[in-house]
Amino acid sequence: MQPKLDTPLVVLIVLTSVAVTSPLYEMVFGKKSLKYVQYLTTLSLLVSLILLISSTLSLTPQESTVPHLLRNDTLGSFFSLMVILVTLFVSITSFDYMKGNSNERIYYSLLLFTAIGMTMLSFAVDLLVMFVAWELMSLPTFILAGYNKQDKLSNEAAVKFFILGALSSGILLYGISIIFGITGSTNLDIISQSLTSLSPDMLPFVIFSTISILAGLGLKLSIVPFHMWIPDTYEGSPTTVSALLSAATKKAGFAAAIRIFAVIFPLFYFDLSLALSIVALVTMTLGNLAALTQKSITRMLAYSSIAQAGYLLIGIVVLPYTDLGLTGLLYHSFNHAILQASAFLAVALVRLKTSSSSLDSYNGLSKIMPITSFCLALSLLGLAGIPPLNGFWSKLILFAAAVDGGYTWLALAGLVNSAISVAYYLLVIKRMYMDETSIKAIKEPFMFISILVFASAIIIVTGLLPNVIYDIAEDITISFLANNPV
Repeated sequence: MQPKLDTPLVVLIVLTSVAVTSPLYEMVFGKKSLKYVQYLTTLSLLVSLILLISSTLSLTPQESTVPHLLRNDTLGSFFSLMVILVTLFVSITSFDYMKGNSNERIYYSLLLFTAIGMTMLSFAVDLLVMFVAWELMSLPTFILAGYNKQDKLSNEAAVKFFILGALSSGILLYGISIIFGITGSTNLDIISQSLTSLSPDMLPFVIFSTISILAGLGLKLSIVPFHMWIPDTYEGSPTTVSALLSAATKKAGFAAAIRIFAVIFPLFYFDLSLALSIVALVTMTLGNLAALTQKSITRMLAYSSIAQAGYLLIGIVVLPYTDLGLTGLLYHSFNHAILQASAFLAVALVRLKTSSSSLDSYNGLSKIMPITSFCLALSLLGLAGIPPLNGFWSKLILFAAAVDGGYTWLALAGLVNSAISVAYYLLVIKRMYMDETSIKAIKEPFMFISILVFASAIIIVTGLLPNVIYDIAEDITISFLANNPV
C-alpha cells in the first residue's frame, strides 16, 4: 500500500519544511530574516490548524496514513489540533517575549520540531514510532528549557529535564523491547491480537513491560512519582516554553496513553485500573497541596498542572467500564490546554514587564495591567472549575465518569481537590484586584493581548455552550471505541 497524502502527512510536511529551512534564512535575507521566520512559523501552524479542524470534524472512516505506523483518525486529529493551537499561541506571543534574545530563528525552529513530534505522537499506532516521536518532541524542549543560557535557573531546569527525560526514554524503550520480544511486533493492532492468545506463563513479562511503559509515559504526563522535574523546569524555562510544556506536550502523551491502554486494558481488567486510580488520587492531592505553599506563581501553576494530570488520569482509570471516561478525558484535555496556556502566557507577559514571577508582583496588577489581569483571573477560575466556565463542565464529566465506572470515591476525591485548588487560585485573584501597588500603568503589547483575549473568548464560549466541544469529544469516543474495543 502506498502512503496517502492525507492530513497527518500534509501537516508534517508543512511543519518540517519550515522547521528545517528557517535557520538558513539569515544567509539569504540578512537581518530581515527573523520577521520571515516568525511569519512563516505562524503561517505553517495556522495552515496545520485549519487542516486538523477539518479532519477532527470529519466522521469519515479511518484510513491509514502510513500502513501500521500512523493512523488518520479523529482521535489523533483532535489531540494534534490542541497541541498545534497551543504552539501557535506560544509562537505569536514569543514575538514580544523573545525579542532581543540571541538565536531567535533557532527558537522558532525548535518550536516547530516540538510540534512535529507531538503531531506524530498523536497519530502513532506503533510503539517504535511513538518512541521516535517522543524523542523528536523531547529533544527540542530540552534545549528550549535552557534557552536563557545566562540564567542559573534555566540551566538547572535544562539539566534536570534532560536527565529525567533520558531516564524515562530508556525505561520506555526497555518496556517496548520486552513487548516486541513477546509478540514479535511493535504495531498496536498486532500486539493486541497476540496478547489475547498469550500463554499465562508470559503474563508477568507483559505486566513488567506495561509498568515500564507507564513509567516512561509518566514523565510527560507529570504523574506522581515522575513529577519531580516539573516545578524547577517550569520556573527556569522561558515562561512561553512552560506554557508549551504544560498545555501541549502533556496532551500528546495522553494521546499515546489512550492508544496503549486500549490494547493493554482488556488483558488486565480491574487490577490495572485500581493501581492507576491510586496514582490519580496521589497525583491530584500532592499537586494541589504543594501549590498551596508556593510563593512563585510559576511554581504554583506547575504544581497545579500536576494536579490536573491527576484529574485527566481518571479518564484512563475508567476506560474499560464506561465510554464517558474517554469522552471526559478528551473534553477536559481541550479545556485544560486552553486554560493552562492562557494562564502561563498571562504570567509570561507579567514576567516580561516586571521581571518577576513572585506572587508579590501581582499585588494590584489589575490597576496597571487590566486586560492581562482579567484574562489570568478567567483562566484561573476555569482551572478551579468555577461554573459556568469550560473547566467546570469537563471536570463534571470526568467525575460523573468515575461514578459511572464504579469509582465514586475517586470522584469525591476529585471534588475535594477541586475545592482545595480554589484557595490558591483565589489568592492570586485577590492580590490582583484587592491589594494595592505603587507601580505605574504598564503598556500591554498588542500581539500578547490579542492571544490572551482570543483564549479568553474560547474559555467563555465553550463554557456558555459546553455541547460544542462535548459533542465532538463524544463522537470521537464512539469512533475510536468502535475500532478499538476496550
